[in-house]
Amino acid sequence: MADNSKTEDTASDSLEAAKNATNKKEKLADQVMQNPQVLASLQERLDNPSLTPSSYIETFPKAVIRRIDALKKLQVKCAHIEAKFYEEVHDLERKYAALYQPLFDKRREFINGEAEPTDAESEWHSENEDEEKLAGDLKNAVVIDEKAEETNVKGIPDFWFTIFRNVDMLSELVQEYDEPILKHLQDIKVKFSEPGQPMSFSLEFHFGPNDYFSNSVLTKTYKMKSEPDKTDPFSFEGPEIVDCEGCTIDWKKGKNVTVKTIKKKQKHKGRGTVRTITKQVPNDSFFNFFSPIKVSGDGESLDEDSEFTLAADFEIGHFFRERIVPRAVLYFTGEAIEDDDNFEEDEEGEEEELEGEEEGEEEEDAESDPKV
Repeated sequence: MADNSKTEDTASDSLEAAKNATNKKEKLADQVMQNPQVLASLQERLDNPSLTPSSYIETFPKAVIRRIDALKKLQVKCAHIEAKFYEEVHDLERKYAALYQPLFDKRREFINGEAEPTDAESEWHSENEDEEKLAGDLKNAVVIDEKAEETNVKGIPDFWFTIFRNVDMLSELVQEYDEPILKHLQDIKVKFSEPGQPMSFSLEFHFGPNDYFSNSVLTKTYKMKSEPDKTDPFSFEGPEIVDCEGCTIDWKKGKNVTVKTIKKKQKHKGRGTVRTITKQVPNDSFFNFFSPIKVSGDGESLDEDSEFTLAADFEIGHFFRERIVPRAVLYFTGEAIEDDDNFEEDEEGEEEELEGEEEGEEEEDAESDPKV
């Protein structure tokens, strides 16, 4: 029993000694960090461009690194709170989409000639009101058969097709043989995923009867992720599109613009005879938008071209959702495009102005330096 008591006392003394040693080290580290010379040395290392952030952090005492690790853990918790924030934003988007929809439904009716706006609904005071009044006076001076004109024009002709032509991001996708089909486009809607479902949104393209396909609606669904990556939580910057799904287009015979038929000659190796075969190959078309590249679910990476194509697809889907659908009339008239262009020009102007100021400062420094 006496031996056991001595062993316990020895273990207790060792543990106490270890704690004291640790406390002394931490106090010493704190004292070191309060030393002006040490701080100056660290600042010198920070100012050294050859040092990477990780390399100079490694020079800190263990007590400081421990605190930095604690900050990182707090940062991860912040990222998870931010993810919850974006989930609630998505819920708000769904809520307000329901409030916007009656207005969008009326927009569709006016575009497709299903209803006529009242005088109150069509009253609009523009910035160029005086010019428009003058144009109206000139128009009234000319004899126009208004009844015949009203009979021939229904709604707003080629509304969505005009938007496709006006927006560079979309016009680049549209081929000449796509144009007659897009003239049948009657509406584009955005639908958000239901509560409790994985975050996503769908684009619905509503078409009138046409000679090309039997579908009345073509859909594209974008799946989103709004949670920090377990392996890289600090990269989280909000929801991102991670995959998308298109739909099957029921093309009428001979009307599929996403493929073309080519003739190819084949020569028999033994007999030397030649035969001509026909085969279908992919064809450039906006309607390939509904047959997107599938993100591999087994972790295999896509090649560079596929990644670029998928990124462009995600950007287009986001643009439809955030800009085209909510502000369609402004993209039809071109006003939204002018605003976008002006914003880009202002950014470039500011950048050039800043560069000029920097150059001016360098010149002043050179002139004031007596060594020059």
